[in-house]
Amino acid sequence: MKFETRAVHTGVDKDSAYNSATTPIYPTSTFAWDNLTTNRGFDYTRSGNPTRSALEENITSLEGGYQCRATSTGMSAIVAALHLFKPGDHIIAGDDIYGGTYRLFADVFTGMGLKFSFVKMREPGRVEAAITSETRCIWIETPSNPLMNLVDIEAITTLAKKSNLITIADNTFMSPYLQRPFELGVDVIVHSTTKYLNGHSDVVGGCVVTREKELAEKVAYTVNALGLGCSPFDAWLVLRGVKTLGPRMEAHQRAAQAVAEMLAAHPNVEHVYYPGLKSHPQHELARKQQYGFGAMLSFDIKGGRAEAEKVFERSKLFLLAESLGGVESLMEYPETMSHASMTLEARREAGITEKTIRVSIGIEHPDDLVADLKQALDF
Repeated sequence: MKFETRAVHTGVDKDSAYNSATTPIYPTSTFAWDNLTTNRGFDYTRSGNPTRSALEENITSLEGGYQCRATSTGMSAIVAALHLFKPGDHIIAGDDIYGGTYRLFADVFTGMGLKFSFVKMREPGRVEAAITSETRCIWIETPSNPLMNLVDIEAITTLAKKSNLITIADNTFMSPYLQRPFELGVDVIVHSTTKYLNGHSDVVGGCVVTREKELAEKVAYTVNALGLGCSPFDAWLVLRGVKTLGPRMEAHQRAAQAVAEMLAAHPNVEHVYYPGLKSHPQHELARKQQYGFGAMLSFDIKGGRAEAEKVFERSKLFLLAESLGGVESLMEYPETMSHASMTLEARREAGITEKTIRVSIGIEHPDDLVADLKQALDF
């Protein structure tokens, strides 16, 4: 079946009693056993739940993986993935990744004995130079948050295989509709299901998808042992949202292209970060490894914080809010919001400045979004 069909039908037909058209919610903490050795496949919801399993089945199909484990948040998905490693192991990541991921790496797991190098991953040579005898993983975030730098996934996975390294890709920005890292050799995929997979700004969740059995078993053990699984109701919300992932992503990126083109031509905009523009230095790479250009973009305004604040104040349709991937359009200021947990030095090294504004394009009509943002910039 095609992607859109699998999004609608996978994990749904679970109600043999009444043939419900939607997957039931099983809000139970525990399940009765038939006898001392036999149950119906579930015993305790921390370990597994039919609604959560339905979502995991759906996402596994969409990513083309072996197994998925749905977690309580995107950050708990990253926590689960990092438990594949032990103290002393070294992980290479980009220097312009999501601020929450950077904080988890630099502040939390560094204190637990893992080692991290943050490099400009759009240059594979820098990744290769960072590999040491202790390196065990390359962490891929592409496009990066918020500067939309791309990582050549195939080049990095080829490099990783030569050194027997695990590759983990955060596919949140693209979703499996627009990018499928397993097809390019990645071993593990993580998502914040809060974003495009759910798509309605009404749940927080995450998932870890594995390509092979050995890693799948390790991730499943960790999610159960640490109690990282998402609730049945949250799983049901994401499963509801994912049914419209295909048409939503088409609407998202149609509007994003229109907004990016307007921004690129506006006299008060210094630079636009969007791979869908031919002026983007990695436009051809995006065409090669993605099935579209997505709906996340950033831009640098001419001036600084005062001018950026004017844009936020004048916009009528773009909410000043963190997060992304919902049906409504959002704008945020990485300097004080999504990337505030990074040090000032780290932000500047990555290229994030007081001029930078990140935009999540919703599914509103492109003409309305263009008109609103244009009037917000005409000061």
